[in-house]
Amino acid sequence: MHTVVSVALVAGYVVVLTFVAVRARAVREYTEFSLARRALPLALIFGSLCATYVGPGFSIAFVGRGFHSGYLFLLIGLAYSVQNVLVGVLVAPRLRALHDCHTLGDAIGLKYNRRCHVLAGVISVGLCTGLAAVMAKAGSLVLTDIFRLPLWASLVLFVGFTTLYTTFGGLRASVITDAFQFSAFAILLPVILLLALAFHLKGGVAAFVEQGITATSDGLAATSPIEIVGLIAAWLLGETLIPPYANRALASKTTRVSRYGFVLGGCFSVVWFLVMIALGIVARGIIPAGTEEDHVLLTLLKTIMPTEGYMLLLVVSISVIMSSLDSLLNAGAVAFTQDIVRPLRTLPDSSALDVGRAATVIIAAAAAVVAVAVPSIIRGLLVCYTIWAPAILPVLVLGLWLDRPKPLAGLLSMVVGALVALLFQLPALDATGIPAILPALGAALLAYLIGHVLGHGRRT
Repeated sequence: MHTVVSVALVAGYVVVLTFVAVRARAVREYTEFSLARRALPLALIFGSLCATYVGPGFSIAFVGRGFHSGYLFLLIGLAYSVQNVLVGVLVAPRLRALHDCHTLGDAIGLKYNRRCHVLAGVISVGLCTGLAAVMAKAGSLVLTDIFRLPLWASLVLFVGFTTLYTTFGGLRASVITDAFQFSAFAILLPVILLLALAFHLKGGVAAFVEQGITATSDGLAATSPIEIVGLIAAWLLGETLIPPYANRALASKTTRVSRYGFVLGGCFSVVWFLVMIALGIVARGIIPAGTEEDHVLLTLLKTIMPTEGYMLLLVVSISVIMSSLDSLLNAGAVAFTQDIVRPLRTLPDSSALDVGRAATVIIAAAAAVVAVAVPSIIRGLLVCYTIWAPAILPVLVLGLWLDRPKPLAGLLSMVVGALVALLFQLPALDATGIPAILPALGAALLAYLIGHVLGHGRRT
């Protein structure tokens, strides 16, 4: 009986999700595939942004960090909330105001030159592939827990289904399914927290407070001050206008929608981080102390939920991870088409749509291969953040605010920022304990200054 009910719940959820995806319709034009005709309202922008960031990094991984380090990671997560609000106030409206821009690469090409445009595209596609690999790894973990499949089979199923509707539905399908998945997850996990506190944690609120203090003390003892600074910098800057977020800023109906979408998303993230960290702290009094970070949430759900509820929550968890993956696949495909192919070769709209769809499949396949090597969700995210922030942010932000940014400054900053970030991933430099994002950002800003002083305004 339990099996029948579980299968019925899972099947029902999949049917509803499929219906939502079908209602989004297959796209027939490149502008619809890439930017949904720049017609997305505030509700969809807000829901899609939240669904993208509440994926495995800000749910599964944050619960794990709450379990091991208490409120320490809440402080780090709040840096992301501040960043979202600042982007909404200062950057997203300026980006949306640019005409004929589909990507960050377009914006950088408009402000600098074609070389900078193509290089920004290469970095964007690389970032989307890396982050998609992290999402694929997280989704495969959940699928393996449900069906006891080998890792490769879980990866094929998870990445394959997500790629299918992303390839044919483009950004519109991604945004609509994201909003649906976000709504389900945003309701269910806070309910799980209340149930765990009320019925499963011995000692109730007093035990929760004690566990929180102990976990935070353990986290502070195990993390050096320079590591904390590096983590705050990574969460403050590492996800700033990554391609999926930039696409939503550009696809919003107006600059006002773009602004408030990010501001509201930042405010919601504060509540979300509180719930995730609290779930991790509650789990300390319910599940074994040695549980691995990426398995804390799944183990907690398995412990406190009946079989039917556990199965439904796992499927919802998979769908939310899919919402992050589909956003990355679409953003990477658009970046490849718009920032790498189109600057080098003239493409009609129909050909651009075909290239975008093919790129979606290729990036998905590459992400599935790389996912096998991802050590953990947080570690994978940090590597991507460390490269993205120095390589792109100085060029993008300064380009949007300076009247006449110099192409040499943009080119030098991207190359130096990316190279220094990659060098600090090597074991010899990583062993120094210095967070790679700090020297990489400093080097990128210095390179920008040198290029600004030595460069000229001619764009080629």
